[in-house]
Amino acid sequence: MTRRDELLAYAHTVKGFMPPHEGEALTNAGLAAGDVTPGGTWLEVGAWCGKSAVFLGAAAEETRSVLYSLDHHHGSEENQAGWEHFDATLVDSADGRLNTLPTWQRTIADAKLEETVIGLVGPSLVVARHFAQGLDLLFIDGGHGHDVAWMDYEAWTPKVVPGGTLLIHDVFENPADGGRPPYEIYCAARDSGRFGDVAAVGSLRVLRRL
Repeated sequence: MTRRDELLAYAHTVKGFMPPHEGEALTNAGLAAGDVTPGGTWLEVGAWCGKSAVFLGAAAEETRSVLYSLDHHHGSEENQAGWEHFDATLVDSADGRLNTLPTWQRTIADAKLEETVIGLVGPSLVVARHFAQGLDLLFIDGGHGHDVAWMDYEAWTPKVVPGGTLLIHDVFENPADGGRPPYEIYCAARDSGRFGDVAAVGSLRVLRRL
């Protein structure tokens, strides 16, 4: 079994909401991005417990790239108590808030990706204001509320370099299948003239900066 195979097998066991075929599509998109720009700078917005970071990290390691994994680690609206995706095991007993950071750290350590996947902890907009490096790959999978999703889109997509890859998760054309903001920002990216479609796998959209 190759190192990539080992990482993908492990990623499937990590707590998270990404279907296996979409996770492996993340890896494939990362490998393609790494073929274009080996040793690139990648960033994901929304880390949860590290599942997507392992899928992307497998490609980043293989292409000598670095993935910055950004999250405040207190969960989105749908992860809070009383909502569908609440997980009581992730509540910090010290303050009663969700805290996925220890689980994320253990995930990355167990995957032996600590030199490839670098955690950034804090609000997306604050970090974006001080992140000057261009991005060869950007994966948006943060909060799905209107304001949060649009803030991530507006703050981070201008940093994608020409030829770079933009990935957006939970894009559902039919409103009955899921929330609208990820679909809306996908349409905005496609209609902006800055990005062109590359692939669609389930709810994952892959675009390239023109």
